[in-house]
Amino acid sequence: MSSRPATGKRGEDEACRYLENLGHLILARNWRGGRVELDIVSLGPDGLHFVEVKSRTAPCQAPPEVNVNRVKQKNIVAAASRFLATVGRGKFGNAEIFFDVITVVFDGASTIVEYFPAAFIPMYY
Repeated sequence: MSSRPATGKRGEDEACRYLENLGHLILARNWRGGRVELDIVSLGPDGLHFVEVKSRTAPCQAPPEVNVNRVKQKNIVAAASRFLATVGRGKFGNAEIFFDVITVVFDGASTIVEYFPAAFIPMYY
């Protein structure tokens, strides 16, 4: 049985491969800005993507994407704001910004990856 950190790392590896196959350039993984973190930051053909990855080993009690609730979304938005302030928003020009979720479920020998582009739109909290 795999540990949670190992499952998370495997899931992020799968998510990066998936995004790269869609033409994304991975800019950062596990980027930390103080107490907030971004799993993946990628530059896709359509803009800048902040991607939350949820990895699970089957059987799952609930779909992994349901764990990206309002509190988690608020933290992702805060981390994205910090990333842009640190790296420099101008570096990306007028690129559109997306908040995506990728779920990875390991079920024996198979791996199921689901991509939810533009999974949420930041709200003022």
